[in-house]
Amino acid sequence: MQFGKVRRPDGTVGVVLVENGHLFDLVMTRKPGVTTLADILHSPDPARLARELVDFAATSIPAAGQTYLAPVDRQEVWAAGVTYKRSKVAREEESKGAAQFYDKVYSAPRPELFLKATPARVVHPGDPVKVRADSTWSVPEPELALVVSPDLRIVGYTVGNDMSARDIEGENPLYLPQAKIYKQSCSVGPLVTLAKAMPPLAGVEIKLAIRRGDAVAFEGTTTLAQLSRTPESLVEWLGKENEFPTGALLLTGTGIVPPDEFTLKPGDAVAITIGGIGTLANPVV
Repeated sequence: MQFGKVRRPDGTVGVVLVENGHLFDLVMTRKPGVTTLADILHSPDPARLARELVDFAATSIPAAGQTYLAPVDRQEVWAAGVTYKRSKVAREEESKGAAQFYDKVYSAPRPELFLKATPARVVHPGDPVKVRADSTWSVPEPELALVVSPDLRIVGYTVGNDMSARDIEGENPLYLPQAKIYKQSCSVGPLVTLAKAMPPLAGVEIKLAIRRGDAVAFEGTTTLAQLSRTPESLVEWLGKENEFPTGALLLTGTGIVPPDEFTLKPGDAVAITIGGIGTLANPVV
């Protein structure tokens, strides 16, 4: 079972249930206090609540071809770094003087965590992500995104793109906020798969494809078996001395890094596919 937000042909936004390739509108006026997608996802039993909200009188429509919006309401998006060995190696290569710190954080109990985007800064599926004008070495980072409730439960999963300027961070690790947090640097979606509906995580594959014109400029794959920390432990650390009254999304790091000679260019098209969820696609400007 999956949930999302769509923009209808008349411009209105709806919350939807997606199942077996079909899309069902949810009537958000049927339950007091349930007004957003987050309200459903954070409830004790999202599947049951959704069944109560489905408009069975309406005809379902194909889920494909809809205009999906990022499945975010008022949640901040946070991110974890250096959670895959491939990412650790890449960060050590791009920042020779600080390589020891990436090695240490990879094996340390405390993970690297940072605020990636506020809700208004999240890029919708299909909308452009951006390469900084002052960067000459930028890449997308395909990541599993955890949908976290206010009481720190993992209630679902979606796809995330953590755009990164590798040259800026490589120059000095203290520049990480500028390398990671800027306009159009974070996209998530298109759908949220409920935690109970997700296949066993260890076998889930993540794929990245970057097209340049009519050709594939880069392809890569990894699996969540390569993730060095459990999603639960990342959420536990995120919640230490912090609170999220409207919930949060947490990107879990990347295990796919293009070769050093590769950088994104305007006009590229990025597609990130995660098994059990779907494909997040964005053009690059």
